[in-house]
Amino acid sequence: MLAAAGYAHWPRDTAHLCVLTAPDARGGGLARRVASEATAHALAAGLLPQWRARPAASRRVAAALGYRELGAQLSVRLA
Repeated sequence: MLAAAGYAHWPRDTAHLCVLTAPDARGGGLARRVASEATAHALAAGLLPQWRARPAASRRVAAALGYRELGAQLSVRLA
């Protein structure tokens, strides 16, 4: 497996996307291809695709597919 994408159906008909690419296969456009298919599938199912991208490369793929940044997320681990 070189790249895979899918989504989890979250509340309010949101499709939370996940994209994985093997480290040695990155940079060849595979993430964009599989994410495009997962996004199209979510839209066809009447869902609102959501992409929570932190790494710069992930953010670039999301932007290339038309995703827009609408906020930020802060994660805190409590002891």
